[in-house]
Amino acid sequence: MGLTGTPVIQEQPEQEQQPENEPSKQQQPENEPKQEQQPVHPQQDVKMKSEMPSHSPRIGEVQLEEIKTETPLDSASEPSSSASRKQGKLPNGDLLVKGDWKTAKDIFTTSPELVRYAITENYETALHIAASAKSTKLVEKFVENLVSWMTSEDLLLQNRSANTAFSLAAAGGNVSIAKILVQKTPQLVNISGNQGILPLYIASLYGKYEMVKYLYGVSDKMGGECWNQTNRGWVLQKCMEADFFDVALKMVKENPELSLNHDVLHILAPKTDSFEAKKTVLIKRVIRKTYLYSRLPASPFLSGLVSVSAAIIAKIWHLEEETQAMKLLKIVWSNIVQCPKPRVDGIIRGTPDTASQIGTRPKYSSHVLFIAAEMGNTKLMVELIRKYPDLIWTLNDKNQSVFHVAVLYRQECIYNLLYEIGSMKELVTSLIDENGNNMLHLAGMKAMNKQLQGISGVALQMQRELLWYKEVERMLPPSYRERKNNDGLSPHELSTKEHKDLLSASEKWMKDTASQSTVVAALIATIVFAVAFTVPGGYDQNKGFPLLLHKKKVFIVFVISDAVSLAFATTSIHMFLYILTSRYAEEDFLEALPQKLMRGLAALFLSITAMMVAFSASFFVLYENELIWVPIFVSVLSSIPVMLYASLQFGLLLDVYRSTYGSTKLFKPAKPMLYGSNPESLSIISRFNRLFRSKISFKLLSICQGRSHVQGGEGTSPEHLLQ
Repeated sequence: MGLTGTPVIQEQPEQEQQPENEPSKQQQPENEPKQEQQPVHPQQDVKMKSEMPSHSPRIGEVQLEEIKTETPLDSASEPSSSASRKQGKLPNGDLLVKGDWKTAKDIFTTSPELVRYAITENYETALHIAASAKSTKLVEKFVENLVSWMTSEDLLLQNRSANTAFSLAAAGGNVSIAKILVQKTPQLVNISGNQGILPLYIASLYGKYEMVKYLYGVSDKMGGECWNQTNRGWVLQKCMEADFFDVALKMVKENPELSLNHDVLHILAPKTDSFEAKKTVLIKRVIRKTYLYSRLPASPFLSGLVSVSAAIIAKIWHLEEETQAMKLLKIVWSNIVQCPKPRVDGIIRGTPDTASQIGTRPKYSSHVLFIAAEMGNTKLMVELIRKYPDLIWTLNDKNQSVFHVAVLYRQECIYNLLYEIGSMKELVTSLIDENGNNMLHLAGMKAMNKQLQGISGVALQMQRELLWYKEVERMLPPSYRERKNNDGLSPHELSTKEHKDLLSASEKWMKDTASQSTVVAALIATIVFAVAFTVPGGYDQNKGFPLLLHKKKVFIVFVISDAVSLAFATTSIHMFLYILTSRYAEEDFLEALPQKLMRGLAALFLSITAMMVAFSASFFVLYENELIWVPIFVSVLSSIPVMLYASLQFGLLLDVYRSTYGSTKLFKPAKPMLYGSNPESLSIISRFNRLFRSKISFKLLSICQGRSHVQGGEGTSPEHLLQ
């Protein structure tokens, strides 16, 4: 039974009832606290009465005190003198938020019943206000003292929205205050608030992690009578949406039936970052071994060898820890695959979209597998396919496989799984979607802006698009590389059309970068060339040698660094001139232009560094014997431009290097993921091999060539064609 959400208006037992809109003309005796007047609004007189029941109230019988308006709410008249004098007897909001218990205690000492009184138009008591305030030491002490003045039934009072003070504390994440309230009244954790939602759900809804952990423990792990599978599922969903996977893992372990909730996998599918394994350096284990060695009599050489080995191992070897999200996925998926196949397909497929026309096939845009492929959640997809290999043949509403979606959204980790399915990849890559596009058409389409945001410079974005096109072109059978789609466009024609604007922007970006860098390189070359003939200290007019040549070491550093700066400045000018005079064809952005840009930027950086070294060396030549602090100070200052250039431009240089040379490993997985060393791998691979050798091969080829069309829906897999 829920608590009363609105106050109950009761009759005064010894007074005639005043008309509703007529102000009271009779003052209540001040020695009767139950009939004491106290305003809850600056422009209205309010009379409250506390009529306690003769027996201890049960849940559902606790009611807020009577609120009787003696002045209309819309009246602008001033309150009576009596009400004005009593106005200060109710604690105001500032007092409660600041935790001023000294002032509040004086009020409650005079009128103890005020702890039950509503002080806001939403019928919130002092405890409601304090519980929802920012948790501080003063507020926590205030709540502790206030609760000591209240009965257990007083803590069950609800405001107009049917929320207890405990529900407000749960929404604010005030764990310390919640513990105080639960210690006084344990049943608060099972009292529902607005719209019948429980405090644990409120805490998970607002993302209060510590509160969720606390409430899950004190609520008997959602095992009370107020809990059912529906509201348990709500809490699990909100915990997963807020990335509270450790709490969600406990819920699933203790309530395995929650795994069959249709929304669990759909919430996990787009959370790619949650599945990225945290790397723990192996030095943690080596330190333990080192500690054991330290307890034993060992030579200093052995101890030193252990320490050095620990440092080396920690540098080159990392141990991946399984994330809470992956642990949760394994438990959930293990429970799901034990269900009948139609139910597994239904959970994976999700709910259909809005009702389609009669006779049309329903569409499923929330398919778990394709959401994971779109977001690049490789680990989730691998885990699903390992235990349910048929999923690899699933097609979406557009007749596209997960690999087609991976190409469309430029998810190379998903795409690389093609290398692990052997000869079966020929059948997958040859699929044609409902628009007549093969996988190369999808690679020719421009990537979404979201997929290109991590690449600095539009020229490098163009390079990445070309890399994708070349990779898919190598993967696709030759007969499909020039096949036209329903719009009559070949993959190359579609790629040229889609990337027209990107190509133009790449050309402009490359020219602007080269032009600005050329100006800097030319200025450096001019300066260091002139310095070569105006050495520090000048020349001997008789012999023509520098006067400070006797300072050989420092002088040689000056001369060599000046020559190096000139050489690299000239080299960078040549690189940038090549870029400015390039033809800017699509193929040039694949290797030629990025390589020249990288070499030009690297040469310019080395030129600036050598120039500043020469500048510093010239001061050491002049002030080597006296005022040595001058060249040192100048050297420190001269390092600032070098570090500034490195911080501003080195990122671009590194991106160009990674995009040009590191991209060669983009489509070559370092280690197998789908069938690595998993014991189930052999059975999965053998199952695929049997499938490949069966008569289904011919039927799949028919689908790929467009002679047969199979829409992606329930049970769309090669095995169904054998029936």
